[in-house]
Amino acid sequence: MTLNDAHCHFFSAGFFRALGRDVDTAGADAATALPARLGWETPGEPDALADRWVAELDRHGVSRATIIASAPDDEASVAAAVRRHPDRLVGAFMLNPAAPGLDERLDRAFAEPGLRTVCLFPAMHHVPVDGDAVRRVFARAEGARRAVFVHCGVLSVGVRATLGLPSPFDLRLGDPLAVAAVAVRHPAVPVIVPHFGAGRFAEALMAASAAPNVLFDTSSSNGWIRFHPRLSLRDVFARALDCVGPERLLFGTDSSFFPRGWQRPVFESQVAVVEDLGLDPTARNLLFGGNFARVYA
Repeated sequence: MTLNDAHCHFFSAGFFRALGRDVDTAGADAATALPARLGWETPGEPDALADRWVAELDRHGVSRATIIASAPDDEASVAAAVRRHPDRLVGAFMLNPAAPGLDERLDRAFAEPGLRTVCLFPAMHHVPVDGDAVRRVFARAEGARRAVFVHCGVLSVGVRATLGLPSPFDLRLGDPLAVAAVAVRHPAVPVIVPHFGAGRFAEALMAASAAPNVLFDTSSSNGWIRFHPRLSLRDVFARALDCVGPERLLFGTDSSFFPRGWQRPVFESQVAVVEDLGLDPTARNLLFGGNFARVYA
């Protein structure tokens, strides 16, 4: 089985410097001060962090992984990492559609062959998915043959909470049905909804039923399940497989920082679920690697 991971975060020096705008580092470089405060490894330059990631993927037998620039304006870090390891890393970047210069920024990002996915966080940036700015993102993604990732449902950023930073997110904006309303107008665009909709599970299933180009990534521990007392991870997989089939599920872990590295326990828990469900080898191969290879061919 070829194993590909559709959801990892590239916590670069640029990411920590973006966080540092909201944290007192006493004049120190946030790219070293914040990892030290958190007990994490210092990322170094993008090439070094890319090498660290590839060594980690090798250690766990992962063929390819999507790495996400997890702060606005940090796509250059991920682009550099993908240029260093183009056969192993696929680039994705966070975009605030409400920020000035949307069209120009998209054109610059899409000029980088390795940046294959634009990531939208409606609740974080207070931008409705079915508004004009996001429609422009989809139109440009379609023209550039890129994918669009849209975070729906519950949104929490663990590093912000650990550093005591507020997270003034508007969860009302993370509606999968709004994603479907835009996705159906751009059927050639793969639209990735992470974490099975992160608590908006029923709406995510309805959205995927309405828009055949909507895929789910399976990443993280899926802690949103605690908001659904009668739902288990096994139930989530079973219902998703029943509603959309194995061709529209992308395995992911939501791995992010070192030294924790790649989240093997997430992989093992999902393997246990699909084994318990009796998923056949063909379907299993699609989920854990084949669908990734199709989207990022």
